[in-house]
Amino acid sequence: MAVEDQLGRTYLPRTRKTRALMAYLAMASPKPVLRATLASLLWSRRENEQARASLRQSVHELQDTLGPVWDHLFVADRHHLSLRGDTLDIDAHSLAQPAGLSIEILARFEDTLLEDMNGLDPAFDRWLDDERARFLRIGRTVGEGLMAECDDPLASIEIAEQLLAIDRRHEGAWRAIIRAHAERGDIDTAMLSYDRCRGMLAEASNTQPSVETEELMDRVRARVVHARPRDGKTASAPPTPKRERTALRLRVMPLRTIGEERDDGLGIGLAEEISASLSRFRWISCLPTTLWPNEAAGGFSEPGLEADLIIDGTIQRGVGRVRVIARLLDMRSGGEIVWAGRFDREMSDALALQDELGATIVAQVDPELMQHEGRRSAGARSHELTAQDLLLQALPAMYRLERDSFLTARRLLDLSIRADPASSVAHGWLAYWDLLYVGQGWADDPYATTAEAARLAERAVMLDPGDARALTLAGHVRGFLGRHPHEANALHDRAIALNPNLAIAWCFSGLAYSYLGQHEEALRRMTVALRLSPSDPHGFFHDGALIMPHLLRGDFANAVEAGRRAIEINPLFSSAYKGYLSALGLMGRQRETGAILRRLLALEPGFSVRQAVLRSPLTRPEDVARYAEGLRRAGLREKGGSFDGDPQPLTFGYSAIDLVPRAPQSPLLGVT
Repeated sequence: MAVEDQLGRTYLPRTRKTRALMAYLAMASPKPVLRATLASLLWSRRENEQARASLRQSVHELQDTLGPVWDHLFVADRHHLSLRGDTLDIDAHSLAQPAGLSIEILARFEDTLLEDMNGLDPAFDRWLDDERARFLRIGRTVGEGLMAECDDPLASIEIAEQLLAIDRRHEGAWRAIIRAHAERGDIDTAMLSYDRCRGMLAEASNTQPSVETEELMDRVRARVVHARPRDGKTASAPPTPKRERTALRLRVMPLRTIGEERDDGLGIGLAEEISASLSRFRWISCLPTTLWPNEAAGGFSEPGLEADLIIDGTIQRGVGRVRVIARLLDMRSGGEIVWAGRFDREMSDALALQDELGATIVAQVDPELMQHEGRRSAGARSHELTAQDLLLQALPAMYRLERDSFLTARRLLDLSIRADPASSVAHGWLAYWDLLYVGQGWADDPYATTAEAARLAERAVMLDPGDARALTLAGHVRGFLGRHPHEANALHDRAIALNPNLAIAWCFSGLAYSYLGQHEEALRRMTVALRLSPSDPHGFFHDGALIMPHLLRGDFANAVEAGRRAIEINPLFSSAYKGYLSALGLMGRQRETGAILRRLLALEPGFSVRQAVLRSPLTRPEDVARYAEGLRRAGLREKGGSFDGDPQPLTFGYSAIDLVPRAPQSPLLGVT
């Protein structure tokens, strides 16, 4: 929920109950609501007098929040309360009664209505459930109407995917996707979409596809559904990379205990914890930990399932201590050691030790494995590459931040999405590519690139709301480019809940807190990222993230140290130079500022203080002022470059009610 005026100033009440009161009145607007109804809705477990007293307190808070400028919108009398007025615009009303059908309207139904209002009161929760069900029905109706009017296969796929983001069990949408791929001649993707449909129905409602869906698949399998363009000729699908498996098969072996006959279960328990944690990564498919012994072969075997990679290891015990050595082996290369780590810990609570070691090992394996797979696929012939191969090749090229390889990464990501249009991760990484393209100062049109990043980020979340990496990448785009750190944190928190071992989610979450001015919490979260993955191949980004919270809390020495580490690991990461330079300027270290300033301007020749302020996602004026003052003292020029014009507005999707200005010249209060 958000409440903003036309200038972006926030009018969100402090307490959640008052926010809920405002949300209910906004949804009912302009009709008045009985005070008794509101009291029983928000304080249903209290006595009547107590509930009415609590309501009066919320009324006073809402009046104070709106202030003298907007208090005329809140109408209160003895028996009723209401929100109404010509300058109040609530898009829940336009969504409930859309003037026309469009995919833009359909996209607005993707997120949960008033998601942050859960758990306030059982009565309010029941009202929320009813409202969400109503919006779900409206969204389904909009999507079904769009599909009925669409005769273009590609557009049908896009509409159907949007509809599935609203209701993943909508078989009509699944059939539209299957049919559209088949009409384009892409039978493999049509069958893959059927497999997705079947798996989703089984997971969500323990049901099987309907007779209508099975009959469609019979026709697809018989290859009788062909694309028929208007010229009457049968169209062939464009060549795409190899599809096959999209996930690596990985098995975690029970860790062997050395030097003890007694087995207390730590080895198998740790293996199960690592396996369960790795299975949260969408691109890794974990096989069962337990294997069948095969004495003739001198090892282990399994019927019909082969692991691409194996994690094994040993456990050694000392007095009150335990040492774990873990290895990642590539079985496709004769057991090549891809990664190895040694972990020494105090031996206290076995379950706590298992949790902590499992999280640390998993967080280090994920980025190392990504790099390894990218290198491995680099030598493959183009027709052998899967969509995932192309994605993994793009990541090291992107993170090197050399301009030519960076542009190559864009082409690889485009090809990956072309091969797998439903890949949430590929869309998320491409949005992140756009973010870096702007951040490095390379984008010819930063505003158009920012808008494209916003579109890709929202598509990533829509394609797979349960993909933690896509969620946090989308969140960083919203926080950094879109300057909506509250929205960013909602995505980061959801990503961390889905996969608490994803170091990049903790780092991005810390950045969003820093944008909000909560620098202590920012540092705490960034420290979690560093603890999870201390040797991350992309550690320069983690160090670069630490600069701003240190700088803005007045710890210039640590900001300088973090900046120095970041540019030592990757001297092409221009963002690290900016906070580093500001800290040096505020410390008065003129001897060092000259060299850092020259290196920054070599990377971004037109960079200026005004550019720094315009690009900055910081929300507190005092933080922006400190950052800018440090750059001035370091000798950075005040203006210069094409980015120095006035910023253009950028609109992101919201999770609830979004109020849009009706006319630039009239004041407006927005409730989201």
